Amino acid sequence: MGLLITIIILALVFDYINGFHDAANSIATIVSTKVLKPFQAVLWAAMFNFIAFFIAKYIIGGFGIADTVSKTVIAEYITLPIIFSGIVAAIIWNLLTWWLGIPSSSSHTLIGGFAGAAIARWATFSVIKVSVIVKIAAFIFLAPIIGMVVATFLTIVLTWSIRKVNPHKANTWFKHFQLVSSGLFSIGHGLNDSQKVMGIIAAALIATHIHHPEIGYGIESANDLPNWVAFACFTAISLGTMSGGWRIIRTMGTRITKVTPFEGVVAETAGALTLYLTEILKIPVSTTHTITGAIIGVGSVKRLSAVRWGVTRNLLVAWILTIPVSALIAAVVYWSLGHYLI
Repeated sequence: MGLLITIIILALVFDYINGFHDAANSIATIVSTKVLKPFQAVLWAAMFNFIAFFIAKYIIGGFGIADTVSKTVIAEYITLPIIFSGIVAAIIWNLLTWWLGIPSSSSHTLIGGFAGAAIARWATFSVIKVSVIVKIAAFIFLAPIIGMVVATFLTIVLTWSIRKVNPHKANTWFKHFQLVSSGLFSIGHGLNDSQKVMGIIAAALIATHIHHPEIGYGIESANDLPNWVAFACFTAISLGTMSGGWRIIRTMGTRITKVTPFEGVVAETAGALTLYLTEILKIPVSTTHTITGAIIGVGSVKRLSAVRWGVTRNLLVAWILTIPVSALIAAVVYWSLGHYLI
């Protein structure tokens, strides 16, 4: 029982860290274009992170991404020490990349840690659901590409639509529109990232049901998650977002390409649409990857040289390394601590 409670607390701590780690994704452009001051922006984003709970619960009617994450490892091979090791590894990698200002993926960190700890425990890859891992890993590339394509299309369409509007007037319009687009993206962030932690807590409760039925708090699937889990996860990520992520804001808001209010609206809208699509597909993706691809799409329409491809290349390398590095850290944590956990 003590380990289960520890895992739930650590999962919510990770969720909180995820909030301030990924805060930049939804507010970097709105801060860099000076539409809102940083503190105002994080409050704005946090509010919509939390609103996402009600959208998932009462409009969508379920938490499909949480179900996908809970199935990363085959149910009978999930144990509480595995989940503990995966979460610890994810927290370590998230804090390290936050400190270095690298906008890595919290999603893939968590999933890599979960899978890596399971592989370390059973010494075989057969304990993970390869089809789920491959689908999630594929969106390391697909999410930014979709975001880039949508952003490129929106840029071309909107540029043509406002071609006769006074530039100063158009700029004023888009400063107001950025409040809407940032809110839309923050909803997508809340929908996607909160459910990843819900999925890990679901896996812990499923493991409890299988291996420790005497505790009495287990569940058979993610669909049986108690309401307090969802509420706690959406609350934690909202509080994390309010704490901000200033190091990563600098990278996302200014280092990839210079962003105007018009381009901010396009990037955030394209990112939001991509996140809503993956919500429908029940695939956990990185909000970092999504908004980065959208910002690249916006910048490349101006001219390809407007995008700082060196920075983009470095981000891509970090993204690719996230799952294997998180898995390796989780394996080390499990080998170090797993045998002492009961």
